[in-house]
Order: sequence, then structure tokens, then C-alpha cells
Amino acid sequence: MSALYERIETSFKRQGMMQALGCELVSVDKGRVEFALPMSEKVTQQQGAFHGGALGALADISCGYAALTVAPEGMEVTSVEYKINFAAAASGERVHCVGEVKRAGRTLAVCQAELFDVKDGERKSCGFMQATMIYIEKKY
Repeated sequence: MSALYERIETSFKRQGMMQALGCELVSVDKGRVEFALPMSEKVTQQQGAFHGGALGALADISCGYAALTVAPEGMEVTSVEYKINFAAAASGERVHCVGEVKRAGRTLAVCQAELFDVKDGERKSCGFMQATMIYIEKKY
């Protein structure tokens, strides 16, 4: 396991909300991460599909952790702003989200995330996020 993966995994394990929802870390590379959210009653809306709030949270952490892969040592990240577009309802066995850094500066990182509904082994794009993350001093 790489030091970069350990950095992301250690921080991710402290995310109470993501742990409660059952979110899983899939992969970590510099400037790119992937997470998965399994279907469960914890993440659905009244019609049985994934709730937009759960998908938004998944996309937000994907952008945030992508930014953390390029953050200076001793720094964390937090969201400054984001916009999400849902292209289709997600109702498969799980949703995967790939977050990528598009540009990282001294204090901000602009990131994008793509959500994929996974059903019967097939991945279909179902949403997109653009987000800005800011580097902040680690406090723990």
C-alpha cells in the first residue's frame, strides 16, 4: 500500500457520514480517486433510487480526496463550492464516483467528479460535479 493511499484512507476512515452510508474507497492515484456507494435503505429516496443528497455527498468527497492527493504535506482540504448535475436516476447495485483534479494552485484545487450507476456489471454515467477545494492547515 502506497503512502498516498494510506493518507487518503486514514482521512476517509474519520468521515462519520460516509462510514454510516457504507461508502468504500476503491482506488487512489495522484490527482484521482474512486469511491463506491452500495445500494441500501440508508441511501434511497421515496421511489427506491439513490437519493440526490447521498450522490452529492459521494461526488463531494471524491473531489475533496482527489484534491488531497495533491495537497501539500500537513494540509487538509475542504469544499468552497460545488455544482452537481444529475443526468439520470441511479438505481443499480452501487454507484461509483471518480474524482479528478483539473487544476491545483497554491490555495485552491478545481476538481470534477463523474458518477456511474452500476447495474449487472455495467457502468452508466449518471451525474457530474464541478467543485473548488481549498487547502487548510491540518488541525489534528
